[in-house]
Amino acid sequence: MTILCVRFQLPPTREAALPELLGLLEEFTPVVEALPPDRALADLRGAERYFKRDAVELASVIRVRALALHGVDCAIGAGPGPMLARMALKDARPGVTCAVPGDAVADFLAGRPVAALPGVGGATARVLCEYGLDTLGRVAAAPLSTLQRLVGAKAGRELHEKANGVDRGRVVPNGVSRSLATERPFTRDELDPDRHRRALLSAAEELGSRLRALDKVCRTLTLTVRYADRTATTRSRTLGEPTAHSAALTRAAYDMYEALGLQRARVRSISLRAEGLDPAEQASHQLTFDPTDDKLRRIEEAADRARARFGPLAVLPGTLAA
Repeated sequence: MTILCVRFQLPPTREAALPELLGLLEEFTPVVEALPPDRALADLRGAERYFKRDAVELASVIRVRALALHGVDCAIGAGPGPMLARMALKDARPGVTCAVPGDAVADFLAGRPVAALPGVGGATARVLCEYGLDTLGRVAAAPLSTLQRLVGAKAGRELHEKANGVDRGRVVPNGVSRSLATERPFTRDELDPDRHRRALLSAAEELGSRLRALDKVCRTLTLTVRYADRTATTRSRTLGEPTAHSAALTRAAYDMYEALGLQRARVRSISLRAEGLDPAEQASHQLTFDPTDDKLRRIEEAADRARARFGPLAVLPGTLAA
């Protein structure tokens, strides 16, 4: 067990604390990969030798330091590779590390549904289940040629390796969050376009406030609409200029939604992802003579101060719309 997957229990208003928590991990190893908004991978191979402690013992130290220095608890999964550490994290809870020893990988994977494997989407899972391959143990026991006929040559080989516990992933150090995402699920399959638009408005305002809290701007916005039949449509748009302005994000989200031309679509959830993040101080802004734009930015600043002081619900979604 040399890889940790750490999920910090960060409320949305404290996402800006993630870089400090990454710094805590870097005190043990320089091989840390940020997984915004609240997770990180850490490769402890060198740390185990240096500190003469195994990954689970180091995980306990990391948890104590996160609580003592930042007031943040964390759940931690440990495994021989990144894939297994991520899967172990799903069984972890704050205060407890879920560890998958190298000699117990087969038992850990065997009874899990095939959809639990990273990289296996809904369509692939349905195909496998139709042929009785509904658990990772059954997939691992299936002939490679059978899997390749069902899902393709390359995908079949990767699926066979992962189901047998072969984890070829690695931790790639990075220091900057390159994307932020938020999702708006519906309590039932939603047909009303007005409710779709309200969800988009709420998601765009949340992304804008989170970007501004991190002093970031985004260059690309991606919309994903998931339907009742488990299919999804994804569209991306490069913005006219990098921005963290909620109104600009909302307009881009509305334009992408309208371009889909949905008619009586049963929508299960809507998500937005801000990509291509850069420091706000490095971004240029096209000046305008429109007093409305300047007014909206001042309102945003006041709303951000209210959220920072009173919490994320201090400003209700939609109240910043012009």
